Amino acid sequence: PHQTSWGMSTRIIGAIIMAHGDDNGLVLPPAVAPVQVVILPIAQHKPGVLDKAEELRARLSKTVRVKLDASDNSAEYEMKGVPLRLEIGPKDIENNQCVLVRRDNREKTFVSLDELEAAIPALLQSVHDGLYQKALARRESMTYTAASFEELQDIAQSRPGLIKAMWCGDEACELRLKEEAGVTSRCMPFEQESLGDTCVCCGKPAKHMVVWGKAY
Repeated sequence: PHQTSWGMSTRIIGAIIMAHGDDNGLVLPPAVAPVQVVILPIAQHKPGVLDKAEELRARLSKTVRVKLDASDNSAEYEMKGVPLRLEIGPKDIENNQCVLVRRDNREKTFVSLDELEAAIPALLQSVHDGLYQKALARRESMTYTAASFEELQDIAQSRPGLIKAMWCGDEACELRLKEEAGVTSRCMPFEQESLGDTCVCCGKPAKHMVVWGKAY
C-alpha cells in the first residue's frame, strides 16, 4: 500500500523489532515501513546523476513510499530497516538500469529503469514473504506440545517458547498453570487441534486447545 492509515501500539512495534531485526539494526516489513525504497545516487558529483535520481523519486512516489538521500550513507538506511535500497550512478544511467538491494538478505538485482514500476512491488512482496516464512519457521521450531501437567512444567522451565496443551475451560486450572508452571494463556487458535481428550491440568474432559507461554 502507498500509505498506512492505522496506528500501531508500542507492543506491536516491539514485536516487529524482535521478530525481524538483526545485528545491523531494524528489518521492517514493507507494509509498515515509513520508507519502502530509498534512492542513493552514486558518484553524485557526475553530471546528470542527481537529476536522474530525482526523476526516479518523482516516478516512484506514485506507487511506493520513497525517499531520495544524497548523503551517500547506505549504512543509515540498513540500520533503519528500509526494505529496498535503489542505487543509481553514471554507468547505470548509461545502461538504463539501477541496482536494487534487499534489506532482509542483501540480495542485489540489476533492473531496467523502464521496468521499475513492476519490479519494485514484486521485490517488496518477496521481502514480505521472506520475512514471514523466516518468522513462521522460528515460531514453529519453538512451539512444543504437552500431554500432562508435569510435561508442561518441564518444558516451561527448560525451553523458551510456546506450549500447546488441552484445557477444560475452568478458570481454576488456568490459575494453577500460572502459579505452579509460570505460564498464562497466550492464544486460543481459531483452527483447533485435538491433542487429547483431557485437560492437561485436571484430567477432566478438554474443551479447547490453548497456546500457553511465559510473559517476559
